[in-house]
Amino acid sequence: MTRRLAGRSVIVTGGCRGLGRAIALALAAEGATVAVAGRTEQVWDDRLPGTIGETVAAIAAVGGRAAAVRADLTDREDVARLVTEARDALGSITILVNNAAFTAPGRPPVPGGPPRVEPAKPAGAAKPGWPGFVSTPLSAFRRHFDIAVFATYELMQLVSPDMITAGGNSVINITSAASRLPGDGPYPDRSGGVLPGYGGSKAALEHLTQCAAFDLADHNIAVNALAPSKPIMTPGLSYYATAFGDTATEDEFVLAAVQLALVDPATVTGRTIGHHEVLDGSFRPFDPV
Repeated sequence: MTRRLAGRSVIVTGGCRGLGRAIALALAAEGATVAVAGRTEQVWDDRLPGTIGETVAAIAAVGGRAAAVRADLTDREDVARLVTEARDALGSITILVNNAAFTAPGRPPVPGGPPRVEPAKPAGAAKPGWPGFVSTPLSAFRRHFDIAVFATYELMQLVSPDMITAGGNSVINITSAASRLPGDGPYPDRSGGVLPGYGGSKAALEHLTQCAAFDLADHNIAVNALAPSKPIMTPGLSYYATAFGDTATEDEFVLAAVQLALVDPATVTGRTIGHHEVLDGSFRPFDPV
């Protein structure tokens, strides 16, 4: 079998579980060497299984090559160290997948530190379990942007020299239909809840994707945002709900991620694309379900 990404080195953030883990495995199966980045080195919540070491082990078990890099993307020193360690372990980075995002229950406890105490939620939250505008403190709102936007911004800047020297390649930013929710009011049905920090950071990420794609167009570098066309029951999403009706599978999403890593920057860049549009080849602008 031809491995279409042989000789390429990749960073995947948020590679402990869910879509990040699945994307790391899929890229490795295509021959890429993968730096699996994340904070989780040991499982700290049974509802959120997976560690960076387990993802690396799964890649090695099928003959791939990967390196685990523990990194806290809210820490600028860690962001820079992530790129340095990935480059030292695997060589020049020519594919970047910005998958990490801040979702409940948030961050693993500090090793050796006190147990985490969940903050009391202000009165007025519309739906228990969904941290809406009233119940999301500014510190948590800001952390969404620290991880999904500011760290992504810096990672793209740090790996751009590698990609420019290589003559091109691809950045994939994982986004979500939450960037467009709840949409225009009024809101007679508020049973679904909203995620202002998560959705707001994804909306900013999509604009950042366009800005980076515009500036990197002369260097044969594709920068695109990939969104699930339908909900995918990852551990993070399952933390909030057990069912979402019509859903998609991880397998088809990661197939789209691989195809987007191989796309021609001259024809597809600066796009926010649903994974179904990638798979059917139409590359229409993403219209959230």
